Amino acid sequence: MSDRITLKGVSAEGFHGVLDFEKRDGQTFVVDVEMDVDLTQAGTSDDLVDTVNYAEVAGDVVALIEGESLDLIEALADRIAAKVLTRPLVESVVVTVHKPQAPVGHPFTDVAVTVERLRETPVVVAIGSNMGDPLETIQNAVSALWLALDLKSASRVYETAPVGGPAQSAYLNAVVVGTTSLSPQRLLRTLQDIELDHGRVRKERWGPRTLDLDLIQYGDPVFDTDVRLTTEALTLPHPRAHERAFVLVPWADADPESALRVDGQVRRVAELATEVGSAGVALGPDVDLLEDGW
Repeated sequence: MSDRITLKGVSAEGFHGVLDFEKRDGQTFVVDVEMDVDLTQAGTSDDLVDTVNYAEVAGDVVALIEGESLDLIEALADRIAAKVLTRPLVESVVVTVHKPQAPVGHPFTDVAVTVERLRETPVVVAIGSNMGDPLETIQNAVSALWLALDLKSASRVYETAPVGGPAQSAYLNAVVVGTTSLSPQRLLRTLQDIELDHGRVRKERWGPRTLDLDLIQYGDPVFDTDVRLTTEALTLPHPRAHERAFVLVPWADADPESALRVDGQVRRVAELATEVGSAGVALGPDVDLLEDGW
């Protein structure tokens, strides 16, 4: 269940309508916005950065009302919804556009159009395991990920040498690509819950683990929709993904056209994988994670 922020009665003058005088003279439009938001962190931090600044949302709504002239308030509502969903904490939105001065030709009190839109953000999750039965763990983890993601593709499974940390066994690694309606913070908590369900214990950095689920990227840098975030709990994109062959090689396998923002530049993942090289990374068991993991 999501929390909700409601913003009602944002009004401005616009020039939307199919009739010439509507585009010439303009009229008042009123907008209501209901946002399903992940406010878990805001409830404890009391910090504006952990919520949605509804003053900024109101400013976006006014800018769209006063902006490009559209024929239909349906189109205006859709554009407002799309703009609201660019805010990472918003998981879905309901937008109602009222046109109280619409030329209906009969007595009326209001004309309104309501649209509801759900976030569908592309995400990349890296999976690793080197304890117990790593292959079974990865397959079970992919099954669990369907609860949070609409999975689009998965890499093959790779066997990789451990990087850093104490002496330990080789890993099995994979990468899955999908879309989600969850905010980055809620998705992170979901990934951590899946890890715990599979016996993950954090004893030492880069130590052996039953399951590791890393949120590598949230959004798409090609379209400048990728979230750039640095908090104590989460950094996006993952700060070391661009230098890790055990992430880059499977990721390029799962999505050959994928891209990653590195030091402000958008780079092809396949090119990064070539630069880093594939030393210590080899194909592992021959399984189809999207078929065998579900």
